Amino acid sequence: MALATGNGILFYFLEYKLMPAIIATVITFLASYYLIRYVLEYFIYRKIKLIYKFIYSTKANKREEMYYQYILPKKGIDEVREDVEKWAAQQSSEIANLKKNEAFRKEFLQNLAHEFKTPIFAIQGYVDTLLNGEINNPAVNVRFLTNASNNVHRLSNLISDLDEIISLEMGEQPLYKESFVIQELLKEVFEALSIKSEPMNIKCSIKKGFDFPITVFADKEKIRQVLNNLVVNAIKYGKHSGYITAGIYKIDGEKVLVEISDDGIGIAEEHLSRVFERFYRTDRGRSRNIGGSGLGLSICKHIIEAHDQTIHVRSKLDVGTTFGFTLSTKKGE
Repeated sequence: MALATGNGILFYFLEYKLMPAIIATVITFLASYYLIRYVLEYFIYRKIKLIYKFIYSTKANKREEMYYQYILPKKGIDEVREDVEKWAAQQSSEIANLKKNEAFRKEFLQNLAHEFKTPIFAIQGYVDTLLNGEINNPAVNVRFLTNASNNVHRLSNLISDLDEIISLEMGEQPLYKESFVIQELLKEVFEALSIKSEPMNIKCSIKKGFDFPITVFADKEKIRQVLNNLVVNAIKYGKHSGYITAGIYKIDGEKVLVEISDDGIGIAEEHLSRVFERFYRTDRGRSRNIGGSGLGLSICKHIIEAHDQTIHVRSKLDVGTTFGFTLSTKKGE
């Protein structure tokens, strides 16, 4: 505008005519306006379009091309800056998640390798010892074959648990839901596991006041597996002459909360967020000595989530642990 005004004033003083000066001012203004607009579009907005194409990282469809052609040029620099900052924040978050997942993947593979190596190396050691002459030693051969057989069973159980988790994750295990009384299933699980709890003098029971029959709608055998895993876990880490109790709570008339509590060694707070991960152990050495595949809680989580329900844990060291999960009471839920 200043350039056009200055040019008009100069033209007026040269010609001393007002109209030609006004015409010169208008022509100069229009020429400079379109020139500047063209330069801005070519050198700035085209670069901005390239930035947006880089952000979206895909070949533009017709709608995006229309956006680039008509909507984007109307955006101010501040709006573009905000878009780029949002994209940068999103990319930063995605990179952080990828790094976290990569760390979990590496840890999972390390744990998987360790879980397989332990029984395989044990079997190899027993078999090699027998083949090197101890097969004819009655004091050794039966014991070594028994130990080798136990490790084969451990390896078989590990593979079965892994296969089940993969099937659950891929939705390949259908749920056969039915109505059943949750207290009756709990009593069946406690009775079946009494062979494990009685040697430690651990008492398994349903809390007083929670024995009134409550019907749930779920896959009975899958929930049996969840309860079995939770109770076995409570026995493993329980105290001698301790207790395991079950509580059943109604929630808003549509769900029930089932809790399995023990007075065992407990779980440190820093481990609580990861106890449902595959192979995660709060005390690796002691956990592996106790046995198990390290997949029980992960299987529980997958089964409960397949029912569109939730599972959680509360715990304190040397006080005990409580695992809880919800179930629906209505058909079709």
